[in-house]
Amino acid sequence: MLYDVIRRLRPLQRTIVRAAERTLDGTGLTAGERTLLDALRTHGPRTVPQLARSLDLDRQPVQRWVNHAAELGLVVTTANPAHRRSSLVRLTDEGTAMMRGVQEAEAGELRRGLADLSAGEVRTALRVLDRIGEEFRHLADGSRVPPEESDDPEERDTAAPVTAQVPIPSRTGHRPAAPTRPTDRPTHTERPAE
Repeated sequence: MLYDVIRRLRPLQRTIVRAAERTLDGTGLTAGERTLLDALRTHGPRTVPQLARSLDLDRQPVQRWVNHAAELGLVVTTANPAHRRSSLVRLTDEGTAMMRGVQEAEAGELRRGLADLSAGEVRTALRVLDRIGEEFRHLADGSRVPPEESDDPEERDTAAPVTAQVPIPSRTGHRPAAPTRPTDRPTHTERPAE
């Protein structure tokens, strides 16, 4: 069943991006830039490397999104007291107002379309997705310590790695579909530098 959840995530992400693009008609923003503005609205001013890390993306496309959002008057860069060479990116009043409008429209549609889901079901979905993401981050960076190698005997007895239950698809012979707009869906080839 876990693999069924994982199998649904990629098409779900594509569908969410298409729906986000529809709500952005007339704004001049891409779905990627909307994600950037949402991160700034949620977490406040950040540097480009911080934004790239939090979005798990390369720095270069995030910088392009920042540049375009700045051209539209939605973000500005300001001096960073913690790091002279890495400016802080923050939303302008116009950017905040635009994101508020976009998110209110999206929230209204979600409330109408998903009214049959209880708060408890949504909390469970969040917990499951967070847990799957955590496991795959361990798989991606090789940080998962098998239970038999752990120094903690209690962990050895109780830990059952999800990887034993979730087969990882082979990469050989598999080419992911090319994104329709590369700037909206950057690659994950490098970790951003500070």
